[in-house]
Amino acid sequence: MTIAEILDVMQDAFLVMIQVGGPILIVALVVGLVISILQATTQIQEQTLSFVPKLLAILLSLVLLANFMLNTLLSFTERIFDIISTL
Repeated sequence: MTIAEILDVMQDAFLVMIQVGGPILIVALVVGLVISILQATTQIQEQTLSFVPKLLAILLSLVLLANFMLNTLLSFTERIFDIISTL
């Protein structure tokens, strides 16, 4: 296996990490931003007010995106196994 092939596999791995983790992080970021704006406008500084909605939004997005995330990881795993079988 050449260095170029290893770099391609690493690049694919980083892209898969971004594709799988990115949507969840974006949901957490947006929900946290909305909650912090609401806290700033209402001057309510309760810590659990930002934690519980963010947790629920992340769980909901995990349920909705689980199929996409699983298919992405499966296709990457199949590509890795194909590369391993050609060695």
